[in-house]
Amino acid sequence: MLFANCDVFKHTKKLKSQIKIFSNYTFTCFEEIENVPENEWNEATDNNNLFLSFQYLSVLDKQKTDCLKFRYVIVYHHKKPMGVVYFQINDFSASLFGEQAEKLITDLKNNRANLFQRYINENETVMRLVTCGNNFISGEHGFYLNVSRKKTTFKILETIINCVSQAEKLRGKISVILVKDFYAEGFEDKDCWYCKKFIHFNVEPNMIINLPKGLLTLTDYLTHFSKKYRNRAKHILESSASLTKKRLSTVEIIKYNDILYTLYLQVFEQAKFKLAHLGKDYFSSLANYNHTNFYIDAWFKGEELVSFASGFRLPTEIEAHFIGFDYKLNREYELYQTILYSYIEEGIALKKEKINLGRTASEIKSTVGAKANELICYIKPQNVLSKLILKPFMQFLQPSEWIPRNPFKEEHK
Repeated sequence: MLFANCDVFKHTKKLKSQIKIFSNYTFTCFEEIENVPENEWNEATDNNNLFLSFQYLSVLDKQKTDCLKFRYVIVYHHKKPMGVVYFQINDFSASLFGEQAEKLITDLKNNRANLFQRYINENETVMRLVTCGNNFISGEHGFYLNVSRKKTTFKILETIINCVSQAEKLRGKISVILVKDFYAEGFEDKDCWYCKKFIHFNVEPNMIINLPKGLLTLTDYLTHFSKKYRNRAKHILESSASLTKKRLSTVEIIKYNDILYTLYLQVFEQAKFKLAHLGKDYFSSLANYNHTNFYIDAWFKGEELVSFASGFRLPTEIEAHFIGFDYKLNREYELYQTILYSYIEEGIALKKEKINLGRTASEIKSTVGAKANELICYIKPQNVLSKLILKPFMQFLQPSEWIPRNPFKEEHK
């Protein structure tokens, strides 16, 4: 039986080691990163993914709260580390996912449906989302398993997901499991789960710029634009020309930490999806831990820091990370679009192949040359009430309509 060993899963700081999956595959799950053997984690990931690295997850672990927790799984084959799985566990109000979900819960409360009383709190209804993946970053950052067969990968993954859900007692809560994000391109087999209760759906696409070869400057990049979009870019860059741009050192990131966080919150509050909320020390902690790959550019109006862009330098790409800007000044100085062009400029300077601009604001990102890369998520409800709220939950996560723009000349379309 696929999930026969889940009954040994104990809720402790270090969950029972070497739990059998099948054949010679076993796993160990940890609640606290300080209990994770760093050497085994590093061996298991094989430095395959910065966002699954022990170093990065150590920074992210500092963001945990009473409503946000993490689980770390090391997978072994013949007792040798060969993979990892990463979970984020969020508790939140049903109202976070829009009026439809909130109305459904309110109706159940008002009707005092006996079947659902044990799932519903008197005051605020709390839902639990168990994510295999990282809600702070778009892309495939939930697991790395060094196996050749896709079916084996999903058999291992599904066993671990089931065990974690049992340990978290999800069947007694309004809860769903989300596995994110898979790129639709190159992932033709969408029926890879043994359990057919997983439902796949599209979410906001990742917006990626593939840089033409031979670029030396941003001006070179803009020569590939049509006249309309070249003039648009020129206006944007002229609007912010009076601002002073500066690459912040680690000491300066710590110095400006409060201002960076305030500007980040301005952008965060505008977001549709407010599930993953950074702690105040995130930027300074990341700069301390990862000053080689991580950077922050800041723009100053005189002495006032008015916007910033953070990013990661990866082997072949620039990964745009969190940004922040003063909304009152955005239109006058074109702060947001200046940030987008700054990522392109960084990628060109470092001779990268592409710029990963992430989700949200897809139409604006398309005006600077980004193309949509579709993402698929899987979701699985854990009980009857969770099934009822699944439709509004998925509707909330699915992409909104937008019009793709193409700034390039005809020959580069």
